[in-house]
Amino acid sequence: MDKIIIEELEVFARHGVFPEENRLGQKFVLSMELYLDLSKAGRTDDLTQSVNYGEVCAFCTEWMHHHTVQLIETAAEQLAQCVLLAYPLIDSILLTIRKPWAPVGLPLKSVGVSIRRGWHRAFIALGSNMGDKAKYLRDALDALERHEAIQVCKAADFITTKPYGGVEQDDFVNSAVEVRTLLTPLALLDVMQRIEHDAKRERLIHWGPRTLDLDLLFYDDLVLDSERLNVPHPEIPKRAFVLDPMVQLAPHFVHPYLHKTMQQLREELG
Repeated sequence: MDKIIIEELEVFARHGVFPEENRLGQKFVLSMELYLDLSKAGRTDDLTQSVNYGEVCAFCTEWMHHHTVQLIETAAEQLAQCVLLAYPLIDSILLTIRKPWAPVGLPLKSVGVSIRRGWHRAFIALGSNMGDKAKYLRDALDALERHEAIQVCKAADFITTKPYGGVEQDDFVNSAVEVRTLLTPLALLDVMQRIEHDAKRERLIHWGPRTLDLDLLFYDDLVLDSERLNVPHPEIPKRAFVLDPMVQLAPHFVHPYLHKTMQQLREELG
């Protein structure tokens, strides 16, 4: 992907662990690589199709001036997210913050941190079979949309499906949503579980009735196997109530390790 490069922007700000750093301030040096598609700007000679690096420099300078944190790790994390939210054309950012005057009492040129942050594509399944099922799903979509680090791209239609897993219970209303997010998979899971909690979700019976069920189906082409989270969701190829909404949202999306599209998986399920 194309990038805009900003090197060694000097800013005087008040970040640091020690009180005198917050009180007196010190010099920070910022370097950035902004990743985005510059082809249209190159063809049209139109600045609105790119990112004004002068504005980005002013934005970062003002942010560093008006915030005070202890760790440059925190400054980098928060500033990277603010840049990505303020400039929608930027897909990701590599941000380096250095402290030339770091109070370590030893001769050094500078200390610093570098982080890369960006937007990710994720798919989330939604389901409910208690109370006002459609309202639980609509409220969940609204809650996702309200989160500053999540953008809802499109949601599939609501469908009524039979229960899955052998537990006798009411029919479900299911859907799925495609989102763009700055969150890591586990941070996104935390948000989803808070939304479930707000809907009074209780985990009493495996595959049992619930007010709201949110499952992270895909996160880019990530394959993650951990105690807390598996991505892609392992039950996807077996569930028509997941594949039908996925076919509506992204029929040509390829499962990262089965190497089949959503359309192909749905046809194989029958």
